[in-house]
Amino acid sequence: MPTYKDVAIVVRTHKLGETDRIVTMLTRGRGKVRAVAKGVRRTKSRFGARLEPGMVVELQCYEGRSLDTVTQAEMIASYGDHISRDYPAFTAATAMLETADRLSEEHEPVVQQFNLLAGGLAALAGRTHPTDLVLDSYLLRAVSIAGWAPTFVNCAGCGAIGPHRAFNLAAGGAVCHSCRTPGSSAPDPRTFELLAALLSGDWEQAERSDERARREADGLVAAYLQWHLERGVRSLRLVDHPVYVEPLPPAVGVALS
Repeated sequence: MPTYKDVAIVVRTHKLGETDRIVTMLTRGRGKVRAVAKGVRRTKSRFGARLEPGMVVELQCYEGRSLDTVTQAEMIASYGDHISRDYPAFTAATAMLETADRLSEEHEPVVQQFNLLAGGLAALAGRTHPTDLVLDSYLLRAVSIAGWAPTFVNCAGCGAIGPHRAFNLAAGGAVCHSCRTPGSSAPDPRTFELLAALLSGDWEQAERSDERARREADGLVAAYLQWHLERGVRSLRLVDHPVYVEPLPPAVGVALS
């Protein structure tokens, strides 16, 4: 069977038999890959610890009919190990990994998603920015790469120059008075500023935000993500401010307070 090498981020794992695991990975060149890692649950496994969620590895696999098989894994970055020592960072990383899994298709190259996830995990592991801001910035950029880029300044409906006062999930972000529909919310202007900064990567602006804006942004980002995924992201329930992460019914425009 043909073999290949690639760089991968371990997204999730689950048990297979008594000693094996099925490992789901986001790879740089092949997109999402599911592979069997044989014997990794044994205490003497050569690379079991390298195939944990959040780890970045250079792997070698051989292709199978339904599942590939990992034959070698060399550590590149042990983000998962560093992140697991801090609970808020761990829950944020778990939500990021689940989102990456949902937004990626098997064997469809997604280099931008790979690079974004690697950068987000590095930021969490290095404590370079506040955890909640890293998570929200990652989620906004991930859905943008997937084709659902929101707008937080100009109107998502007609393109009218902003800023505007209303936000609507179905429309795609900020909406003007004419495009505003029942169910739209009216976030604080500082929340719009924070969301725009997180989407563009303006960390200086984002880190000047206050707690109220951050909490409101958490809710809008989680709702926007889950609206487009059309299902809840279970890991978001573990993150701070769980009141904001309940998935919305498809028929609802926006119902956040």
